[in-house]
Amino acid sequence: MTSLNWTILLGFLSLLLAWVLLSPRPAATGLREAHFFRGRGETGRPIGFATLVATLLISWIFAKSVQNAADLGMAFGLPGGAAYAAYWLSFGVAGVVLYRLRKAGFASIHHFLRSGFGAAAVWLFSLILLFRLWNELWSNTMVVAQFFGETGSASFLVASWITTALVLGYSLVSGFRGSIITDVLQMGLALVVLMLLLGFIFPRGDAEAMVRSGSWTLVGGVDLLLVALIQCFSYPFHDPVMTDRGFLTRPRTMLWGFVAAGVLGVVFITLFSFVGIFNHVEGIGGNSTIDTALVLGLPAVLVMNVMMLTSASSTLDSAYASVGKLAAVDLLPSHRTDRVRVARITMVILALLGGSMVHASPAILSATTVSGTMVIGLTPVFVLWWWRRPGQVSFVASVGIGLLLGLALAAGWEPGTIGEGAYGSLLFVNVLGVLACFSAYLGLAFVFPRKERKGDIPRRTPDAEPAETTAS
Repeated sequence: MTSLNWTILLGFLSLLLAWVLLSPRPAATGLREAHFFRGRGETGRPIGFATLVATLLISWIFAKSVQNAADLGMAFGLPGGAAYAAYWLSFGVAGVVLYRLRKAGFASIHHFLRSGFGAAAVWLFSLILLFRLWNELWSNTMVVAQFFGETGSASFLVASWITTALVLGYSLVSGFRGSIITDVLQMGLALVVLMLLLGFIFPRGDAEAMVRSGSWTLVGGVDLLLVALIQCFSYPFHDPVMTDRGFLTRPRTMLWGFVAAGVLGVVFITLFSFVGIFNHVEGIGGNSTIDTALVLGLPAVLVMNVMMLTSASSTLDSAYASVGKLAAVDLLPSHRTDRVRVARITMVILALLGGSMVHASPAILSATTVSGTMVIGLTPVFVLWWWRRPGQVSFVASVGIGLLLGLALAAGWEPGTIGEGAYGSLLFVNVLGVLACFSAYLGLAFVFPRKERKGDIPRRTPDAEPAETTAS
């Protein structure tokens, strides 16, 4: 079993590396940055609708995500899977807001924040993004590594570092373009693997019992569903893996691509949660993915391993591409000519920091729930993006409240609860936090209104559609 797992790991990641190395890259110097940072082809053409949906979807179907979906399905039945799938509604929220920002003339989220709230807001927001990307690295490599040994064991750590190194290798070659072209392959493979897993599960299990499993109550996991619905209005904006893809195509194509990815994501995660639901109904116990696959037989274990590798690598390469763009494009002056080199150095640093975190054996689900709470202060910023009165003080206060609440929650602070469920305290903090963030953002907008600064740009009219090269 271990030998087969190593064969799959090394073979799959080597295939992705070869796929990127053999893919054409632009010869013209002027197209290299568009290739590396915007995913453009060798002729400078942007990606099309189908590619956008595939890269959005697979880049958010993390190894951590499918593990969490199975864990929650095992713990709560179908309501648990649905609760986690609700996070994919973030695509709809992000799609609409990014569409409006682009129609208003903004070229990126950093452009919007710099225009409205100044450099301090940009740097604070960038630190939040770095925390998010760092979270994604260690949480996803841990999910893959668990197939090679107990958490913290030598084989576990070796597998995590090999995964980190091989994905980093092809990410350094082509950046965003490498991430996108591998996403198409990974998404197709993920769909095949999902169908195979469901093919193993439903003939062996009681389909009616699995669909009826769990209780649609706060104790039964609905408290986490409500948390997800609250966080959907802030969670997507601290994830550059998603938002960077909102500026790759024409605004209208982007909007429908985000909507399609959101719908398909909800379906995909809900279906995958049946791995854990099967475990729940059959009373298997143990690890929701590994032990369930062991009961289903060796073919199921191998298929599960491929799923984890596919989802992990798609997220890791996207995280590397996004951190490279963050450092070299969003934060550096536009006249710099060494952007690609800066991006590659940043990728290596993030890989080392993320890989080191695996040695601490943190909880995987906390990478979602805690970070989601930390960024609830972004909710009023993006829900009320069009309101020009709030300034830097409003932004810092709202975001700061969210950060403090998230850190307090991570430290074990439980001021109250809504219901008696496992996530009652998390729900209480999120409700309290959103109310506090809106109050601070709105109130301080009148006390410390925005000062118009050089660089502010007028909003475009809704019918303004920026022209762009025809998508391939």
